[in-house]
Amino acid sequence: MSERRTLFGVELDPLTMDETVRHCLEAVHDGRQLEIGVVNAAKLVNMRRDPRLAQAVAGCDLVVADGQAVVWAGRVLRAPLPERVAGIDLFVRLLAEAESAGLSVYFLGAKPEALAEMERRVADRFPGLKVAGSRHGYFDDSEQASVADAIAHSGAQLLFLGMTSPKKEIFTAAYGARTGARVVHGVGGSFDILAGVTKRAPAAWQRMGLEWLYRALQEPRRLGRRYLTTNAAFALMTAREFIRLTPQTASANRSH
Repeated sequence: MSERRTLFGVELDPLTMDETVRHCLEAVHDGRQLEIGVVNAAKLVNMRRDPRLAQAVAGCDLVVADGQAVVWAGRVLRAPLPERVAGIDLFVRLLAEAESAGLSVYFLGAKPEALAEMERRVADRFPGLKVAGSRHGYFDDSEQASVADAIAHSGAQLLFLGMTSPKKEIFTAAYGARTGARVVHGVGGSFDILAGVTKRAPAAWQRMGLEWLYRALQEPRRLGRRYLTTNAAFALMTAREFIRLTPQTASANRSH
């Protein structure tokens, strides 16, 4: 595997989408567990504020750049990442691979009605997919162990968590191994998108790194202030890190 890149003190794997999918399939084939962490600008900001979230992400076997802003920051800060590996795109790729390879999956997350609609649409799109089980994401922390045991009992090889941060990361860190799933992937709001509850930004918006703005325009009261705050904090983090690294780079250049 390629040497990790360090960005804001967080180690990321410089992988393409194809490479990430390959690592996942190899983990299933080899019978070992692979916990996937995805980070975007907001999560990197929140990791500085939430030690539990930071520790949970650091404990993942793979950490990839879910947000385009993270890829851009990597270029600016000389920690280049080959491309964005969006959590929802990885999710859909793994569903297709699971269908063709006969692997079983488990869906954990979202509201009951959204989960049911997502499962219906996934069944239409991937008719040969083996779904070992599913459960909505509204459960108390005291139920986490029994939820993990139910997943283990299902025999699912791939587990997808359609829950928000930091709940999905903390669940993975504490109970990922207990689920017995070979691949554990937190996909955030992807269940709602596949169910048609929320709309994903068009490809052009994604390329420009404006998915956050598209989401904020859909739910301005709930998300507008949050996104503006975290994006401003991320820009400031990047600027400070660039200033911190610049003297080191200049010194290194003079020494050659």
